[in-house]
Amino acid sequence: MDVAFDYGEKVRVIKNIRNDGTFMGSDRGELIIRRGSEGYIKGVGKFLQDQVIYQVHFMEQGCTVGCRESELSDLQAPWVDRLFERGDHIVALQSLSSEGKIIVEAGNKGTIIGLKDDSKPLVYRVSFVNDNDLNTNAWLIPESALAIDESLPQQLGRFA
Repeated sequence: MDVAFDYGEKVRVIKNIRNDGTFMGSDRGELIIRRGSEGYIKGVGKFLQDQVIYQVHFMEQGCTVGCRESELSDLQAPWVDRLFERGDHIVALQSLSSEGKIIVEAGNKGTIIGLKDDSKPLVYRVSFVNDNDLNTNAWLIPESALAIDESLPQQLGRFA
């Protein structure tokens, strides 16, 4: 089984890494390493004899995490830095309108369900919760109009 990365190589995580139940000290589904973080390959192993798992040490976060090859890229690969990932809980920073009608009040909470594309400025597909806790339609919202909802834990959801 070939490996893509070697000991000591610096890599970037291209997907949010959440606890699958094997990371001590955090709850299942809890965000461990955010997409875009950089770390160093500390070791390479196999899982179930058919998956390569890389031990990646993230110096900034002070931890080592097992990552699949599909979760990593080398630093030379093209990269689009963005604030949000699918499944992130967010809050609207301002009221948002469509055709002159306010569809989302400032402070309303929602969930990121996708990214329109990688073109700048970044625009996300967001589902907001209305007054009776039902999800509204998905809206295309620019990154500048959103912030992480710090009142909720960033848990593994149905979209993550």
